[in-house]
Amino acid sequence: SHRHSDRKGHSQDTLKGSSGEQKEKPEIPDPAILAGLEGNFLSLFGLNKRPIVDRSKIVIPEAMKQLYAEITGHDVDSVNIPKPGLHSKSANTVRSFTHEDSKIDNRFLHHHRFRLFFNVSTIPQQEELKAAELTLSRATVVEGETNVRHQVLVYDILRPGIKGKREPIFLLIDSKTVLINGTGTVSLDVLPAVQRWLRQPKQNYGLLVHVDSAGRSAAEGPVHRHVRLKRSASETRQMWQQEQPLLFAYTDDGRNKPRSIRDVNRARRASLRRGHRRKNFHEICQRRALYVDFADVGWNDWIVAPPGYDAYYCHGECTFPIPDHLNSTNHAVVQTLVNSLNPSLAPKACCIPTQLASISMLYLDEYNKVVLKNYQDMTVVGCGCR
Repeated sequence: SHRHSDRKGHSQDTLKGSSGEQKEKPEIPDPAILAGLEGNFLSLFGLNKRPIVDRSKIVIPEAMKQLYAEITGHDVDSVNIPKPGLHSKSANTVRSFTHEDSKIDNRFLHHHRFRLFFNVSTIPQQEELKAAELTLSRATVVEGETNVRHQVLVYDILRPGIKGKREPIFLLIDSKTVLINGTGTVSLDVLPAVQRWLRQPKQNYGLLVHVDSAGRSAAEGPVHRHVRLKRSASETRQMWQQEQPLLFAYTDDGRNKPRSIRDVNRARRASLRRGHRRKNFHEICQRRALYVDFADVGWNDWIVAPPGYDAYYCHGECTFPIPDHLNSTNHAVVQTLVNSLNPSLAPKACCIPTQLASISMLYLDEYNKVVLKNYQDMTVVGCGCR
């Protein structure tokens, strides 16, 4: 669903019909049009079907909200999701995963050593994994020494052990040294492990995280709970949901290649030919307001952010002489000149987008996993005669 407006950011409750008259209420969208629009959006999102979501049971990690805010706060238009220190220059999608509880958890009695299992099987096979990051939150330590350093080590479990029969096999993949009076999160590069899990899904035995307190005793205490690996007995589920370890998988869905402006506007021109062109509409070619509201079409249950976006569209006449600000090609100028002299020889140049920008969207996929993705060519920045 969308609403037109004469000025950016000011939508109208009434829509103008093709003859210019005012209607009392917005038109109810045709179900067939809505179904087609939804199908196109799902295809754009890489989804096979519309997600069935119970938002009351899903917690959006604060880290995902912060990443969304960081990306949408950038002035530079980019489809790439920036991640300092990780080779993710061409990633346009990030998914978050949480540890899945199992009976194995009961084997780890202390807070400084724990196995984390992440089911990454929902990452589409056609997407290329660019980076994977494990983030661990840290609790504030008041008592004890504040200059104590901890080493956080993460291992890929290549083979689990069998008690009394065989030892487990671990592969160290990253480590970080942290001060116990530090705050924020600890980030560890776990790309090799996630790559292996995607190649060999049945051999995903999880990650082993060990917090080494520089040779000190592993006795329980606040110092040894500084890096949060598991939920405390006194901690509510809601509290733990914002502190729990998170795995972020950065992928590229291969849609980063810019499309031709002609491709972008083929559907627009086709719709104009189907009767949406206004008679005697001689306003100059320019960008017009068009706001897509996800609540209007009932998608706000699975699209977390934004609530909608300014798509804009280009409309108006390309008449000779074409103003300089319309960024026309030499060919469009010649075509418009010929049309002004003899309309039967050539049509007028078309009013189309000359610059498009991407938008970032935070949504829930069909597996109820939180996904952040950047989409190219979603909003019109400039219009011109071509």
